[in-house]
Amino acid sequence: MTILFYIILGLIAGALAKLILPGKQGGGIIATIVLGVIGALVGGLLGNLIFQGKFSVALEGNWFVSLITAIVGSIIVLLIYGAIKKRSARA
Repeated sequence: MTILFYIILGLIAGALAKLILPGKQGGGIIATIVLGVIGALVGGLLGNLIFQGKFSVALEGNWFVSLITAIVGSIIVLLIYGAIKKRSARA
């Protein structure tokens, strides 16, 4: 997959992850793209480990499977980011 595909997929996945999770998440369009791209990479890695038994980022399949794994990865990344942000606010 190309970098452009990951950016487009990341934008969509990041936006959907922010819509799915309750509460207010900070960040604009750039933060959403970065969150989504990292989530797409995490989701692809986890999807390959679970379904194909390989340690690879690019999930082989159609775009819908890639989008679902990217959304799941983005939610995971968003939850981790929120926990880190909350912890640093307390300190």
